Amino acid sequence: MSSKTDSRNSKCDLSRRDFLGGCAACAAGFSALSALGASTAPAAVPADLLQPVNRQKTKVRLVFAHPSSEKPCWPNIGYDFEAHKKQVLEKLRASCPNTEFLVVTAQKDDHAKEILKSDSQVDGYLLYMAGCLWGNVPETIAASGKPMVIADNLYAGSGKFLTGYAKTRREGFKVIAVSSSNFQDLIDAVKCLECVKKLRSSAILVVGRKPDTEIEQQYGTKVVPVTFEQFGEAHSKVNVIEACKWADRWMRQAQKVVEPSRQDIEKSGTIYLTMLELMREHNAQAITINCLGGFYGGHMPGYPCLGFMQLDNDGLVGACEGDQRSTMTKLLMTYLVGRPGFISDPVIDTAKNQIIYAHCVAPTKVFGPDGRANPYHIRSHSEDRKGASVRSLMPLGEMTTTIEFDHKKKQVIFHQGKTVENVDEDKACRTKLAVEVKGDIYKLLNYWDQWGWHRVTFYGDLKRPVYNVAALLGFEVVEEA
Repeated sequence: MSSKTDSRNSKCDLSRRDFLGGCAACAAGFSALSALGASTAPAAVPADLLQPVNRQKTKVRLVFAHPSSEKPCWPNIGYDFEAHKKQVLEKLRASCPNTEFLVVTAQKDDHAKEILKSDSQVDGYLLYMAGCLWGNVPETIAASGKPMVIADNLYAGSGKFLTGYAKTRREGFKVIAVSSSNFQDLIDAVKCLECVKKLRSSAILVVGRKPDTEIEQQYGTKVVPVTFEQFGEAHSKVNVIEACKWADRWMRQAQKVVEPSRQDIEKSGTIYLTMLELMREHNAQAITINCLGGFYGGHMPGYPCLGFMQLDNDGLVGACEGDQRSTMTKLLMTYLVGRPGFISDPVIDTAKNQIIYAHCVAPTKVFGPDGRANPYHIRSHSEDRKGASVRSLMPLGEMTTTIEFDHKKKQVIFHQGKTVENVDEDKACRTKLAVEVKGDIYKLLNYWDQWGWHRVTFYGDLKRPVYNVAALLGFEVVEEA
């Protein structure tokens, strides 16, 4: 360990006067003038930022479709549809507490038309084919334009389920199918409806770049611009002692600190608290910063990498370089699977059939806020060897899913692989996660001019959730490997 990290007590080297100078004084630096005697316990993680999203229930119209059981039909004459519907509803309510199910039964096409007349406020539909009801109920509901899950009661609704789903998909409606003996698959599909709703209840902050207004048009997510001047004003009001507590915490939890001084890490603490304050002010769940422009332009005293790591670990989103497309990808998947994403500038090694995801910030709780943490090092930012960033030593032997949701193309670029190495190489960014590609490594060379350099990696085999939520958004999935 570097001698710079021997002092892991609560000393705060950031002077109050220099701190209050804000970002306008960044070029002059911060001087170590006083020890403030800060406690080593920082404030609690910012769970309050998720409350505006979590307290809004998703309204789902649950339509049970089936014929009368008085005549021969699938599943059989005399089938107790009422008992089965009650059982399904109880399971759904127990497993999806953030969804309000508005229950109706459709036994003919006219019922579906009547249902739509009163459904302007619902967020989506769950059409459960309890029996084989021939007609146009699936087509009628899908034509509402709202996202719909169509599910089959196996050996009961299968005929109309299959034909209805195939037709609605072919006609381009936002619908996904669940035909499974595992009830969890139906729950996971409802979670996709919840994810889409959460995006419409969320906001992202964009610091130092022009906001992409098409994001709100596609996802319903509010995009709030923040200038560097506004960032600097908020920075000048941050509690110095709290910033030093975060420096203590990050240094204490790190496996080692290599280049950065304690002051560099304290500056990261001030930036983290500035981000939190701005996110609270605007009720935002994600933030992306033009960090290179901010630091090189003298608008920020350091890099936000440690703060981004903390936000990601706590179930929120911090994203590099003002990349709004990757920010939305991270936010969407955080809601969908509860895991943070790792934005990277990939490198491809065909000799090893590997893609190496490289960046100077990464989460250290890749399985979500309640999952296990992996070791990390605090390093300087690689390109300029300044400030503080993160080398995350992420778990090996795990399947990963790497994607980008593009709201302009209405596509998702997609590939997968198995983690094999945390590459120790001085060139390029500090975190370098090598993955053995599932598929054709040479095909993986073909899409970068259309999609740009960034990709976002998530731990887990998440192919089905990605395909499902893409369908509900009206996106096509493009498999690049």
